[in-house]
Amino acid sequence: MKTSTKTTDSKKARRKAELKHISWESVELEDLNPLLQRHFIVGKEIMLARVLLKKGCVVPEHSHHNEQVTYVLDGALKFWIDGKVIVVNAGEVLTIPPHMPHKAEALEDTVDLDVFSPPREDWMQKTDRYLRGGK
Repeated sequence: MKTSTKTTDSKKARRKAELKHISWESVELEDLNPLLQRHFIVGKEIMLARVLLKKGCVVPEHSHHNEQVTYVLDGALKFWIDGKVIVVNAGEVLTIPPHMPHKAEALEDTVDLDVFSPPREDWMQKTDRYLRGGK
């Protein structure tokens, strides 16, 4: 039975690829916990998130089926991933394959851009409890 495929297909059908010109200031900034904020823009097959982390913010270990590209604009993030510790500084990029568990910590106040494909349904539905301190 293809019920789950139809559900996924219907979610994608609701998102339409369209031309957009957006200022970050016009996108709601979501407070996830005292050290973490984000806002994001969603296309049909891709999501761009601007993430603001205060020094000491820890993103708990998690994984997802989405491919992820993280570009640090300002600051530095330490990742624990694939048995390694990797520090990503301003101007550097980290690519994370689907289903790869990872954890991060802001070594200083940090702004990063995260790109996900496909878009993170848990973020859009606000079911990403691992970022919300169990809210």
